[in-house]
Formats: sequence, C-alpha cells, structure tokens
Amino acid sequence: MSDNTCRLCPRACNADRVKKAGYCGIKNSPDTVRVAKAMLHFGEEPPISGSRGSGAVFFSGCNMQCVFCQNYNISKGCFGKDISVSRLAEIFLELQDKGAHNINLVTATHFVPQVIKALEAVKHKLYVPIVYNCGGYESTDTLKMLDGIVDIYLPDVKYFDDTYALRYSGAVDYFFHAKAAVGEMLRQTGKYEIENGIMKRGVIMRHLILPSLYKDSINIFRAMEEYHDRLLISLMRQYFPCGRAEDFHEINRRVTTFEYRKVLDVCSELGFEGFTQEKEAATDEMTPDFDLSGV
Repeated sequence: MSDNTCRLCPRACNADRVKKAGYCGIKNSPDTVRVAKAMLHFGEEPPISGSRGSGAVFFSGCNMQCVFCQNYNISKGCFGKDISVSRLAEIFLELQDKGAHNINLVTATHFVPQVIKALEAVKHKLYVPIVYNCGGYESTDTLKMLDGIVDIYLPDVKYFDDTYALRYSGAVDYFFHAKAAVGEMLRQTGKYEIENGIMKRGVIMRHLILPSLYKDSINIFRAMEEYHDRLLISLMRQYFPCGRAEDFHEINRRVTTFEYRKVLDVCSELGFEGFTQEKEAATDEMTPDFDLSGV
C-alpha cells in the first residue's frame, strides 16, 4: 500500500483507507489497527488451544462480509477500538505472559502491514508460534509478506462454487484465490509439525459446512486432494443461523447429521486427517463476548 490504495485482498478495492473505509469497512492510518478483543481462547482446534489457550486477537472488519457470520458485530459492524501498532505489540507480549501457546491473528488480512510492524518490534521477546486465522479469501502477494513471520495458517475455505461465494459472501473467484492461498501457505510452512500435542508449524484447513451445501463441501475436498498429506483439516459443524441468514431460507437452519456425515466420509476416503466437531458445537456459546477486554 505504498501509494495508500489498498490491494491487500483479492478484492483490490483500491480505497485510500486513510481517507475512507475500504470494502472491509475499516478506515485507519498506517500506524493503527482496530481490535475488538484479546483473550486466551480455548475454542480452537486442540493443538492450537492446548491446555493454556490460544492468544487470540480479534481484529475488526472483514473482506468477506458473510451473511451468516457468527462475529457479525465486529466483521460487518466493525465494532472495536482503534489502537496503535505499539499497543498491538504490547498485547502480543501480554498474551504470551498469560501462558498462550501462540499468538492468534483472527481476521487480520486488512491489517497485515501493521501486524508485521508490531511483530517485528517484539520478535526478540516472542517465543511462541504466530497463527494467521482467516476466511481463505487471500492474496498470495499479501501472504508472501508474511513468509518467515507466520508459523501456522488457519484458512477457513468456504466455497467451491462461485455461485454460493457470491450469494453468501459477495466474493468473486473465491475458490481460485482460496486454493492458491492454501498452496502458498503450504509452500511457506511445509508439512504440519506437532510437538507434545501443540502445533508448531503448518496449515489446518478449516471448512464450515453450510446447510444444503454439503455437495459443494465435498467438491472443495476433492479439489484439495493433492494437499491431503501435508495439511490437517478441521471439519466444522458449528453453523447456526445468525447475521442475515434468516433472509436466505436454504441456510436458515442447522446442518443435519446426514450432511455432516456425507462430507466426513469423503474426507476419509481421500485420506485427509484432522479434527471434527460434535453437533453440540452449533451454538452461540462458541462466539466470544466482544467487549474490548484485553485491548
């Protein structure tokens, strides 16, 4: 963004975010970010949360704008507090001091330059892995900026068919960009590494199954089969109608056991390994209370 126009994500909206908000909903200076919460998070995959929690920093705004977003008030509403890069660096150290197994950057795509500055300022004091937790709609050019900085990637690859990506997230060429992003993430990290139950390096490809779309989910994993021996998957069934989901009748319900099992069976056939969720996960208890604590 040397010319102050934002092209950090595939939307390349070219907004001068010092003067006006980009598609992500955020207007900010080169030295500030907006954060809604910083916490020890115990709801991530087992090797990410571990026994002491993941040091999650929830950034406000998002380049996806999914109609069913469970963090709608911070992704679309952009609720949060504007803080300096130096304060962000302090938050990283505070989370580490609390015992966090890692620093978990949740939806930080539109703040990558600032995040890099903050991490570089304290890299001599940070000894835990850095996790980049995103919606999969990433630019490989932006990801290359993170090469050597991020240790673990958690992309939530949402769609195969662009019809669904446009309908529910307004994202053009979603899977094209998501697959390229996963490839770049794997290039940087190599095959996943877990020591004493805690992930140190690698990629966990998440996928949130949506009601009525289980065949699209299956197509995602078939298209990603070439990566099956290098990454872990996290098959999520925590979907419940929220945000604007009630306006879309086909997704205005929970995922059925039949839908979840159909996707799980294909993942097993293709040789993917990773994590699954019980149906009890489909509740708003999975969503943190975004109250600016830790910020």
